[in-house]
Amino acid sequence: MTASLRTVPSVDRFVHVEPVMGTVVSFDFRGGEPPAADLDRAIAWLHEVDARFSPFRPDSEVSRLADGTLAERDTHPDVRAVLAMCEALRVDSDGAFDARRWSSDGRLDPSGLVKGWAVQRMADELDAAGVRDFAIGAGGDIAARGEPEPGRAWQVGIRHPRERDRVAAVLAVNDLAVATSATYERGAHIRDPRSARASGDLQSVTVVGPSLTWADAYATTAFVLGLDGVAWVADHSGYGALAI
Repeated sequence: MTASLRTVPSVDRFVHVEPVMGTVVSFDFRGGEPPAADLDRAIAWLHEVDARFSPFRPDSEVSRLADGTLAERDTHPDVRAVLAMCEALRVDSDGAFDARRWSSDGRLDPSGLVKGWAVQRMADELDAAGVRDFAIGAGGDIAARGEPEPGRAWQVGIRHPRERDRVAAVLAVNDLAVATSATYERGAHIRDPRSARASGDLQSVTVVGPSLTWADAYATTAFVLGLDGVAWVADHSGYGALAI
């Protein structure tokens, strides 16, 4: 995990952990267990996203697009919407983010945006259903709503890049998203799509902002941009970055 929730024991807390999308998604609800139908719907949504967008599943729409066996016009509207967001970010970043050249073999891979988008949409739907005071963590990226306890903010710890048992910073957030791109879990896996080389200037970039869709994608983009990444993030209203 590149970021984690720092919590205190609560007698009115419900936690669920779901392996999906190649990672683990954790739900931390305060004020008691949410309605079962709302949680079931959220979990089903994550698996739907995985089935549709995973570049590692040969039957996913993303894989079939990459293979040329499915035309973009025939994909689910969510796929077209995500690819449109990816294209907008490619233009905004001058190619530092490019879903169509992201993986090492040059295949279509919108993973740099999909995870944050999926969790953000799920958080929005839980909120619309009346669920309050919760945080969702996915592979170190977190969408936090409300408060863990009255008058307290959610405490999000950013892992120290060289010492696993330490944090480099603690962020206090309410109704915000936190996303980190780093090398200390999977090594130098983030490649610059313009050169196909691994990015090496930074050890981690954490982005905070109102939407995990963009916080996640901006963190990946800023990591590729290296020393210029923090300033690039700051040009986007409502978002800020911490780089190590």
